[in-house]
Formats: sequence, structure tokens, C-alpha cells
Amino acid sequence: MPSPVLHFPRFPALLAAAIALAAFLAPTGATTPPAKAHVVVGFRSQAALADALARFPGAEIVRRVPHMRTVEIEFDGDPRGFSSQPGIAFSHRPLLRTSKVEPALAAIFRPGVPYEWQYIATRVNEVPEPVLRAASAIKIAVIDTGADVTHPDLAAKKPETWDIVHRRPNVADKDGHGTFVSSLAAGSVTNNEGIAGFGGDAGLMMMKAVGKDDSFSDVDEAAAIVYAVDHGAKIINLSLGGEGTSKLEERAILYAASHNVLLVAAAGNEYQEGNPIEYPAAALQPVGSKGQGGVGLSVGATTLSGKRASFSNTGSQISLVAPGEHVFGAVAARSSRAWWPRYALPGSLAGLYGWSSGTSFSSPEVAGAAALVWAANPALTAQQVAGILKATASGHGAWNPRLGYGLIDVAGAVAAATGQPIAPRVQAGAWLSVQRLHARAARLAGPDRSLRRVRLAVHLRTSAPTVAPDWRVLSLELRRGRQWRRIARTTTRFGGGIHWTVGLRPGRHLLRVVYRGRWDLHGAVRLKPIRVTK
Repeated sequence: MPSPVLHFPRFPALLAAAIALAAFLAPTGATTPPAKAHVVVGFRSQAALADALARFPGAEIVRRVPHMRTVEIEFDGDPRGFSSQPGIAFSHRPLLRTSKVEPALAAIFRPGVPYEWQYIATRVNEVPEPVLRAASAIKIAVIDTGADVTHPDLAAKKPETWDIVHRRPNVADKDGHGTFVSSLAAGSVTNNEGIAGFGGDAGLMMMKAVGKDDSFSDVDEAAAIVYAVDHGAKIINLSLGGEGTSKLEERAILYAASHNVLLVAAAGNEYQEGNPIEYPAAALQPVGSKGQGGVGLSVGATTLSGKRASFSNTGSQISLVAPGEHVFGAVAARSSRAWWPRYALPGSLAGLYGWSSGTSFSSPEVAGAAALVWAANPALTAQQVAGILKATASGHGAWNPRLGYGLIDVAGAVAAATGQPIAPRVQAGAWLSVQRLHARAARLAGPDRSLRRVRLAVHLRTSAPTVAPDWRVLSLELRRGRQWRRIARTTTRFGGGIHWTVGLRPGRHLLRVVYRGRWDLHGAVRLKPIRVTK
């Protein structure tokens, strides 16, 4: 197809007028002021900062990060110019941080499996009551999108609140992420309503750190960390992250570590998008450390069965893991129904609840667990608390890049903190029950009238409360000489049950029901002799 031809007026005056009008209307920015650049600047002294600012007319400080000798500056120009100024330690554009959530858009409730299955899977339900009460001396800070402080599980804690960006106590959560995270870390365990958080009676500090365009930056994160440390937090949860780190983020993390504050961060949900290294998690458990040392915990996510969730990042920076796929938590009243579906919780009189997925939700569970370990032994340091959680996880001291040291065992960690013996974790086991209901005397229809109708009831059972027997494929096999011949194969329904009707000739038969096993549950076989009479 030929290119379109533009026809201009023949008369010079009209041509000049057309060009002038086009220039006026063109989107050159002449009628709209250009967007100002933001740069994060670290300085060695106030005098050095003042001298640097004098070289950039119109530069204005819009944010100061206490104790970090860092400011955020807004101005017209190239932000790279600050780095070359005397007395300036670093300069860079603000780094983007996002929440680590993969919304669950369908309910996963299964009969026999608790709604809040993550509480059972990590054995928080086995922690002694005195430890839950003693956790009231520990304060957990959640740096996030805010919180619905009217939700009964959060309101009962009377949380401290602060919006670090707008400098006000209002932390209304229209996103919903912060509410869900807060309920897992420190939802009330004594209000007889809703769910139970992992932290027992631990105090809750909600730090809203959402800036322009409802996003986080490393400046928001650092300012919130400093505020939380200065206001008595012992544990800080960071269910946010992004690629790359900054000097400011590193300074804030070291500030918390120097004050014996434990930081816990989500490892990220991008395994299927290239498995990038996410910060601040990788600043807490450094790349290449293989779970050793560090100044905090980088947390991955698991499924109901304790396996790595498909989205959970892996690598040498993973400390350990906690439930993160389809976990149950509190839903903010102002949040989107598309992102946070609501589900009726039997026995609940107030508040909204639902399931969601992400390492965002594994991290606060570990933060809550850390509060219980510290409550059990207040003499521990932050690094000792982290070490106990690693040592008592399901890996039994062995580390791998998928699960770190394994799934947290909260009861085991609390026992280790007090020098008590650690009770073994129940492993998922499977067994089958087969019951002959009856063999009817009536012959089956069809050419072979010697067959009799035999009806059987079969149930697959599991020993772990968080591993369901639903939707498992079972085979019914008949012994013929030395060979087993499959005569039926069916999938279990809710509760693991199957009813079979088969045709057998009169005589004695040996049947067996076989579950071949799957990655989350080993196999099982059950023999059943049956005599069919004429």
C-alpha cells in the first residue's frame, strides 16, 4: 500500500499560518510543565548537602529519612548529577517495591481440613498458653498498604498506626493487602471471633507506607523501618519487594539490626517469570549465604502439603518457608471483591474473611512465630531467634535452595527456645478402608447371567490434618492367578469416599484397592477377600 501523501496549501501565507498553528498544538510540552525528577541522595554532612543543592537551582527537599542522612529531592534536571558532588555518598532514583501477593480467586475449603489450615500445619496450635500470653511484651510492626482497624481480629489488638508518607495516624486500607498480612502476623487469639494470628498476644504496629500512585519505594520502606525501630518494634514484617537494592535500604536494615530488631521479608512470587532475586529479602539473607548468617529471614511459600508453592522464588537467599498458597485471613471491608473474595466463616459474627496466596503471607506467619520464640525466652537476640526458627524447621538442619531450612515448626521452635524436648511433627500418611456392603442374590442383566452384584464402600484416609484425601484416583483390582487385573478406577469425592458396584461370579475372590500415591501423599493398598454365593 502506498504511503499517504500530505497536501499543503499553495499560498506561502497560509502555509506559514498552518505551520505556526501545528507548532502551537503539537505535544511538545510547551503548554504543560515537564514532570519533575525525584532523586534519593545520601550525604555525609548537612553542609555538603547544602552545597550540592546550591548547584541545582529549583531543587527542593520533599522527604527526609531520620538517622539515615538521606533525603528525597524533587527538581528539574538529570538526577545523575548529584553523585559527582563533594560530600554526597550516593544518589539514585527511588526503587519500586510491590506487594508479594498472588490472589486466590476460588475457595479451597475441603471437609475435614481447617479453614485456617496454616495454623495447624506449622503447629502454632501446640504452643503453650503461657507463651501466647507472654508475647504481649513483643511488638510486631507491619509495613504495608495499611489496615482495616475496624476488623474484629485487628481491633481487639488496639494497634498503633502511622502513615509514614502522609505523617498521620489514619491507615485506612483500600488495597486489602496490609489487612490480610496483619491478621496473619498478629490477629487476636482471645476475641472469640474469626481467625487466630501467629503471634499470640503480640502487639501490632501498622505502618502504612503507600506513596504516590499507591506504590511503595525504598524511601517509604526505609522511613517506615526507622520509625518502627524508634517506636519499640522488636520484629518488622516486609511483605514487599523488587529487583535491586539501594544504599538507603541497606542503611535502614543495618539500623534495625543494630537495635536488635528482627526483620522478616517475603522472598518473592516470580519463580515462573525468571526467578529473580528480590530485595529487601536478599539483603536480609544474602545471596550465596545458603541460609547461613544474615541479619533477618527471607521467607518462601509452601502448599498445604508442605511442598514449595509453584510461584515461590528459590535460591541461595532463601532462609526457610511457611504456608503461602491458599491461606486464610482477614479481608478489609474497602478492598476489591475481585482481588479479595469473601467467604462465610462458620461461627463468625463480624468481619470478612477469605483465602489468598503469596510469599506476602508466609512472611507474617514467620514474624508471628518469632514473637512466640522471643516470648518463650526474652534473653535471646534477634539473630538467635532467627537461628532457632531455622534449626527447628522441617529440614532438621539441612538447607536446600527450594525450601531453605524447611517449613517452620512453631511449637518446636518455642520448645527449643526454652530447652524443652521437641515433639516430632506428624508426617502425612495414607490408609484405606474397604467394607463389603452386600452381594445381592439377583443376577446381573446381560449375556453372563452367572454374575452377582457386589457393592463396596471404600475410604481413603490421611493422618496429617492439612492433607486432604479428596480427588484422589483409586483402583479396584481382582486377583487372577498370579496377576492383578484392574476392574474399576474412580476418583474420590469430598471426604475421600467411593462406592463401587461390580459383577463377580459365585466363589471366593481376592480384591485390593490401590492408591498409587502422589507428590504430597504416599501410596496405600488394602486387600479384601470376598465370597460370593449362588
